[in-house]
Amino acid sequence: MEDVLRPIYQERASQKNTLGILLLEKKKPVSPLTDNFDVILLIIVREADQPWFVKHYDFHGKNAAMHVIDERQLIDWVDTSSYRRAIEWLIEGKIVFDRNEYVSHLKENLRNFPQEKRDLKKAIEFAKLIRSYGECKDLYENEQYMDAFSRMVNCLHYLARLSVIEKGFHPEVTVWNQVKHIEPEVYKLHQELSSSNETLDKRVQLMLLAAEFAVNSRTLNCSQHLIEIMKEKQEAWTYGELMIHPHIKPYSLDLGALLEHLVDREVIDVVKVETKGKDIYHRKYQLKHMD
Repeated sequence: MEDVLRPIYQERASQKNTLGILLLEKKKPVSPLTDNFDVILLIIVREADQPWFVKHYDFHGKNAAMHVIDERQLIDWVDTSSYRRAIEWLIEGKIVFDRNEYVSHLKENLRNFPQEKRDLKKAIEFAKLIRSYGECKDLYENEQYMDAFSRMVNCLHYLARLSVIEKGFHPEVTVWNQVKHIEPEVYKLHQELSSSNETLDKRVQLMLLAAEFAVNSRTLNCSQHLIEIMKEKQEAWTYGELMIHPHIKPYSLDLGALLEHLVDREVIDVVKVETKGKDIYHRKYQLKHMD
């Protein structure tokens, strides 16, 4: 199969802005990893006209999808897990062209999972976990048990991904298979939610207690990314300043929930700044230990 596709990817390899090419073949009849294509060609380029370009091919009764991805887009996907399939393509794909060992270094970086990358991913998943937990609790208290159950499934999914990251691995699409071996206690929570003989409302209630413990016990560790950013200046931050910070952008949609949690846990202080309106204050945020 690789021989048939070689003329296609060799043409790309000859272009100066092509950094590397990986090939991934379908290994089973139904293959979400390859979007059910027989072959995925992942072509990493520099300074592309568009960040992501896809082309489909038919050959000898087979099909292939060629993804031409700008390196900045790919790195963003890797750092934020916003397109997890691309990470698996990098991990599982066979290198068929590698300019100056670019792809080899990229694969090695994925295996090593540097601490700064890990801290960002933990912050992203932790912020999602906090928001989902808050929504689940609100639905439960309003006796909307089916919706609360649905949100709790999301909570446990974020907790599962977080557990994998904490152990130094990138979460895969089949994250529960990872968790079963890496963090069996979290896997057990999912089993209890889905298979318990308790009533639906009781299952959600028990999982809310477990989720609350999981959130509180991870607060400092999983908020380290935001804490380090807030150390960049002595003054208090406005919400707007934090929201537009380029390193916070991957979890800016869940930033409000994360900040409120850190205020509740007394990691962050709220600083009130007077406005022209009577008894109305601007609200700023500052790390607790900073005066």
